[in-house]
Amino acid sequence: MPIAIAVTSADLVLPPTDPHTPGAHVLTPPDQQEFAAALEEAGQLVQQHGYFIVVYPTTTPRAQVQRLHAVRAMLETDRIALLPSALPPLGTAVLVRQLRQLSVCDFGPGVLGASARLLAHYIYAGALLASGSRLDRVPVTLPAAGGRQPGGQCAVLAGPTPQLVRAEGNVTLAGPQFSTALTYAAGNLDSAWVTGRLARQWQVQAVRPVPLPADSSDWWATPKLVEFAAAIPDASLLYQMVSSMRQEICHWCGLSLIGDRCAFCSAPVTHQDRAPRAIAAAGRRALAPGGG
Repeated sequence: MPIAIAVTSADLVLPPTDPHTPGAHVLTPPDQQEFAAALEEAGQLVQQHGYFIVVYPTTTPRAQVQRLHAVRAMLETDRIALLPSALPPLGTAVLVRQLRQLSVCDFGPGVLGASARLLAHYIYAGALLASGSRLDRVPVTLPAAGGRQPGGQCAVLAGPTPQLVRAEGNVTLAGPQFSTALTYAAGNLDSAWVTGRLARQWQVQAVRPVPLPADSSDWWATPKLVEFAAAIPDASLLYQMVSSMRQEICHWCGLSLIGDRCAFCSAPVTHQDRAPRAIAAAGRRALAPGGG
């Protein structure tokens, strides 16, 4: 049974790109479910899968985030990871799909949960906007003045490096230097620039249309947009990238992980954790009779 991936909205569950990718569990919002039912829902996921990972946007309503933490606390378990995502809505959905792809691999829950931060750095998430005059979620520094002038389309990259350009001429956004597929969702704007110029300049392998997430218009401050996210589509490449990372052992819950923090218990990796097995073995030798 693969580790369960859960989300707070059905918009975060994109169609799979291969027949081996499992779905994701959509958690019921607080206004549609009593707290006791939420406890039962989460408890069943833990019982069926052993561990489960919840990915939710940082823009999720506070009441829903509080519900997630309350359920985890009431179950008194470190088997639930709560992972906020600062990516735009479509970028978060692409991240969720990658985690779904990796959930059937032989990674432990700690490595899978911690891989979300790694994968997010390799997702090029942005949007084509009719106007960037109201854009306030992306810390754009170049060229903010020209791109925010009303009356002209602009292209914005939210991550991994924020950028804003005028969508005209041969100008384009700084793209990935590795093979990707481009997922896009059109609002009330023509998608030709994204599927044509951007896709060619980024040399993407494939272009995949999906419905626009419900939260995209609010996130980008306009319904006149085409949201896009370029990411590694191949599960084997994702597996290779994650497995190449150095693994640590969480000193608190004992899970293997990558990076500097456990996704399940939130304990940071300290310098002493770098070789926990060797340290423990040395300690046992020192405590043994005649040890030293």
